[in-house]
Amino acid sequence: MNVADFEKTEPRLRLEEFFEGRTYAVGVFHDRFGSLRRQFTVDIEGTWDGETLTLVEDFVYSDGEEERRIWTLKKLDEHRYEGVAPGVVGIATGAAYGNAFNWRYTFDLKVGEDTLRVNFDDWMFLQPGGVLLNIAKVKKFGFELGTVTLSFIRKDDQVSVVEPFQQAAE
Repeated sequence: MNVADFEKTEPRLRLEEFFEGRTYAVGVFHDRFGSLRRQFTVDIEGTWDGETLTLVEDFVYSDGEEERRIWTLKKLDEHRYEGVAPGVVGIATGAAYGNAFNWRYTFDLKVGEDTLRVNFDDWMFLQPGGVLLNIAKVKKFGFELGTVTLSFIRKDDQVSVVEPFQQAAE
């Protein structure tokens, strides 16, 4: 896909507007064979200073592991962004057109006691009602390892969400 092909699609995704304030996400990672490997939630606090979007992401995985990742994204022009975060090798690059955003980067991914250097090809699509869908292909040496799928919603929109992996009330 070419992100510029989405130029005329609506609703228009402006990262700095969508992510400013509080956002919540739920996601899964499944491997290339379709097996579900991880489930997680993410609380995100975003700030925009007119040039830079900072995203503080607090992950909670279904196995109890917690992780914080802080992204710093610089808006280069109407469409292009660059970003850095711990674990990102070099600079992440992306572009937004219409309701779509494509983000590519190399990442040192912790897997158990090991670290794998992988490539992310991340696609986000803003949907009517304010839901942002994210599908990211994870590859190493050009071979697909798996897919991350996330749904983002803004907490400011008064959407009711369940706390991360709570047990159902008895």
